[in-house]
Amino acid sequence: MTSNQTADRRSRLVCDPAELRALFLFEKLNDEQLEWLCADGRVETIEPGLVFREGDPATCFYVLMDGELVLTKQSGGAEVELVRTAHHGAYSGAWMSYIGDKVEQIYDNSMSVTRPSRFFVIDAAVFATMMHQWFPMAVHLLEGLFFGSRKINARIGERERLLALGSLSAGLTHELNNPAAAAVRATAGLRERVAGMRHKLAMMAEGKFAPETLGPLVRLQEEAAAQIAKAPELTPMEAADREDLLGDWLEEHGILDGWDLAPNFVQAGFDTDWLERVAATLDDAPDQVFQGAIRWLNYTIETELLMNEIGDSTTRISSLVDAAKQYSQMDRAPFQVVDIHELLDSTLVMLSRKLGDGVRVVKDYDRSLPLVPCYAAELNQVWTNLIDNAVYAMNGAGILTVATRHENDCAVVVIGDTGPGIPPDARGRIFEPFFTTKPMGEGTGLGLDISFRIVVNKHGGDISVSSEPGDTRFTVWLPLHKPEENQAEPESNTGGQ
Repeated sequence: MTSNQTADRRSRLVCDPAELRALFLFEKLNDEQLEWLCADGRVETIEPGLVFREGDPATCFYVLMDGELVLTKQSGGAEVELVRTAHHGAYSGAWMSYIGDKVEQIYDNSMSVTRPSRFFVIDAAVFATMMHQWFPMAVHLLEGLFFGSRKINARIGERERLLALGSLSAGLTHELNNPAAAAVRATAGLRERVAGMRHKLAMMAEGKFAPETLGPLVRLQEEAAAQIAKAPELTPMEAADREDLLGDWLEEHGILDGWDLAPNFVQAGFDTDWLERVAATLDDAPDQVFQGAIRWLNYTIETELLMNEIGDSTTRISSLVDAAKQYSQMDRAPFQVVDIHELLDSTLVMLSRKLGDGVRVVKDYDRSLPLVPCYAAELNQVWTNLIDNAVYAMNGAGILTVATRHENDCAVVVIGDTGPGIPPDARGRIFEPFFTTKPMGEGTGLGLDISFRIVVNKHGGDISVSSEPGDTRFTVWLPLHKPEENQAEPESNTGGQ
């Protein structure tokens, strides 16, 4: 800098360089640098109230000289206080302006003052110039750290998602295999029953059933098919009692293997009174014809039951495929407005194998909850991480609670478990990258970190945990208004402490 430029700057000083040197942020600067600051910055006294708001364009860098500042951030639809300090030199504002337009330059929190406070203020462009001219190596290091960390997190996040997808795919394959195998078995059984019915039709064609009994018998067959659809649900004890009664009746009427037929009639909802009607219809028929009629009706019942089983199995397969599509958001836009309950239900279906028989799921949904604007596939990853952690904590046995409610213009989702709880010394670290309470090799320590970034950074919401033995709850707040698209992930700000 020339002597004329130096003299010009000194003529425009708006502060005392010695006072700036007393602030820890500037204590290592030389006289020329302090004079530059005093010439290109300004001292402002700000009255109590809001100085800048979170999300607004970041235009200035503020350093506290006297007074008190408060930093706050929107969380769960409420303003949460982050820092309250009167420490001289505490800073906030456009402190990332040195990165330039490579990231969105917005205030990542709000700042207020509680009493008349004096600040040294530098315009963002001046602060960026100062950083690049005075600390070029530091700027390169900080940029490398910032973008390198972002890329590493993205890579690790992708790997975490692939690992989760592999686990879910294995579970989905298992879940699909069960109804598919059931449908195959039922189809084979159905083929046998249809063959048996063809044999009975041959008996009718040969005239072994009197014409006057065929009409009532066909009506009984139609009645049997209709009755199956409205068969009552029986307890195992009730079903066993009815099977005993029907088995005795069939045996008394000379039906071979009657005890094998009784469970089918019971499952279809029939009793001895209905069988008496069949007997009355064939009162004068030979025993062979009566035997054939009972078995014909049994084939009808078995056929209907097997077709129901095939229908239930294929419906289950279809439901699993729909859940997988809902979970993966296949063929859907990344950002959409959704019913949050559909996302939760699809995640529960995808994790059903992990839930097993030992975990009881309790849903407490507020169905009046409005639709939520969100990145649905990413939220499904959050639910996966939280539910998977809950099941792991309960060691496969306990109560998993999934609840929703409407609070402070936010959709609130609570995932609770009845596990032993999170140790007090770990609660403050569970959202840190690579921190895990699981044994080596069983957890990456990234699930909750990724969940935090999706909820807080991507959606502008919040996530918190409360825990005691037998009651651990993760609570997620999602704003019901559309978040800013492509919002940069804010870095932590210590307020100069």
